[in-house]
Order: sequence, then structure tokens, then C-alpha cells
Amino acid sequence: MQYYLVGGAVRDLLLGRPPRECDYAFSGDVLRFVQANPKARKVGRSVQVFLLGGQEFMPLRGAGVAEDLLWRDLTVNALALEASGRLHLHPLALADLRDCVLRAASDHAMEDDPARVFRLARFAAMLPDWTLDPDTLFLAQKAAATERAARLPAERVCRELFKALHTPKPGRFLEVLQICAALSPWFAELEGADAIPAGPLAYHRHSVLGHTVEVMNRLAGDPLAVWMALCHDLGKTGTEADILPHHYGHEQRGVAAAEALSRRLGMPRRWREIGMLAARLHMQGGKYAGLRPGTRCDLLCSVHAARAHDAFWRLAEADSGQKLQPRADEDLRRILAVRLPKDWRGKGVEAGVRLRALRCQALTRQSGSVSK
Repeated sequence: MQYYLVGGAVRDLLLGRPPRECDYAFSGDVLRFVQANPKARKVGRSVQVFLLGGQEFMPLRGAGVAEDLLWRDLTVNALALEASGRLHLHPLALADLRDCVLRAASDHAMEDDPARVFRLARFAAMLPDWTLDPDTLFLAQKAAATERAARLPAERVCRELFKALHTPKPGRFLEVLQICAALSPWFAELEGADAIPAGPLAYHRHSVLGHTVEVMNRLAGDPLAVWMALCHDLGKTGTEADILPHHYGHEQRGVAAAEALSRRLGMPRRWREIGMLAARLHMQGGKYAGLRPGTRCDLLCSVHAARAHDAFWRLAEADSGQKLQPRADEDLRRILAVRLPKDWRGKGVEAGVRLRALRCQALTRQSGSVSK
């Protein structure tokens, strides 16, 4: 039985980068592999994938390693390295690595597994300077239009999204899905967003999709903030055409849209709630300096309770182009320092009302000292 290091780990080695994940393939019979590795645990459903020592193992497809490479997703991932150092590669792999091209490994690669459409978009975000082969985009568009794409397990689409949120140019994930007509049904809230103005020209020069992509890219390096950027303007795609380019009330529409998107993808509960929070409160964040003390207090408390203070204010700054976090940091410090008098403690709702009033007073005093 022969073992091969395959895919992205080999690609990264050839590019001079430390491998992030190591996946393996093996020749021979699956039963023989299991007998030789009794601790291996099968985790794949549609394909045979085994987990052993925290790493994935799959049997080679086809008659051998050369045929297996033609069944992989992209040429630059169609690589296999033996322990002896012998390298097996797709006929176009080295040229595409040299020229920085993302190309399907075969004419049937996308059709074989429509989740590869989202994988292609994620690789485009991970390698933002690489070009996408036009024929591959066409194949991805065909695969995205199939029923199989709509019936993918949510966790597979969500996994690619999560990885895209960690990339150097996360907005490119959405750009590629839009090019491939692959936003619907998984990201249906953004379908058509490229044709909707983000707002009046005095404030926005992009479409809703273009603005979302831009803000996501500004926040690269902070995955939670990038997710909030994806969600913050979802409500704008539901704006009635006769009031465009204005988007009155898009915050509340965005809450429902962010929840629907999160549930469809199977996002963790915390991420779902923070996406909804971003949709509901991002406009207040951008107008922070002009808010009344009570509104500022409620905003700061909501974001703090969600454990999203830094990510939210990064979003607000990236969205509005203003420097907002220093004042928000100081205001949060000020209200958290407020303590209820002993005789008010333990009085339930009344105590909460009193605490909020004291916090608003603290912000009022701060506003007065700033104005002086």
C-alpha cells in the first residue's frame, strides 16, 4: 500500500509556503487500509474519508495516482508526493502554479461536485492576485445551476465561507460567486445586489454588492468583522425600487435577512446573532458622534453584551470612513465603571432602569466636557 501527501499541502510546498493542512491518499483496498490502521475512523458520507491522527486519508480514485489527479478540483491542487520524494502532478499543474492561474482539473470537475464552485471562490479570495481561467468560470456557472448545487449539505458551503472569511481578500469570494451566477440559493439575499445602488452618490459610489465586497476587503484579517460586513447591508436588496437610491428602514429588513442567511448556512448561533446585530446597529455606529446619550448607552451595551465591541467598531469605521472607535472605547470604559448604590441593588427591573440612567448621566457629563 502506497501513501501520498496530496492537494494543498504539496501546492504550498512548491510555492515555498508552510502547509496549513496535510491530507493523504492511499493506493489499494479500503479494507486493507482499515486493517492496517484500526484507529482510523470513517467521517465521509458521499465519499470515503478516514480520520487518523487528526489527518484525512482517502483512497485513490481510478486506476492509479495519475487518474486520481484528473478527478481533483483544480490543477494546482492535483499533486501527489510520495514519501520517497517522487512527485506526481497534473499535466497543467506546474504551468498554472508558475502563471498563478486557477483552472479546473477536468471538464467534469465542477459537475462532479458542485461544492467546488464555492471552493473556487474561496481560493480566489485566498490568492487574490491569481487569475481565473475563463473556461473554469463557465464550468462553475453550469454546475451552480444544477439541482445538486441547491441540495448540497449546508455544512459544506458554510465551511468554504468560513475559510473565505480568513483570507486576504474575503470580498472576492462574493465577486466570484456573482460571476458564476452562484449566489442563489445559498446567498440568495445578495442575488441582484450588483444592480442596486448602495445609496445616494454623495455617500456611495458602488452597488450594494460592490460596497459589501469593499467593506469586507477593508476588514481582512478579522473574520468576525468580515462576517458582520457581509451581513450589514443585506436589507438593502429588499428596498422598493421607487425610493432608490435611498434605503429607508433597511436595518430592520437586514435583521431578518441576516437571520435567514445564517440559518440556511447553519452558522453557529453566536455568529448568527452578531450578523443580525451588525444589520440592526451599523447605521447607529456610523452616526455615533451625533447620538443622544441614551442611544449611545444602549448601543454600547448591546455590542458589549454580544462580545463584539472591537469587531463592530472596525465595521463601523470601514463602512463610514470615520474614526469612531477611540470615543466608543472611552465611552464604554466610562459606563462600565458606573456602579449602583447599595440600596438599589437587587431590585430587578427597577435596578436596571436606574443603572441605565446613571450610565446616561456619565455620558452626558463626558459630552459636556468634550464640548467645553
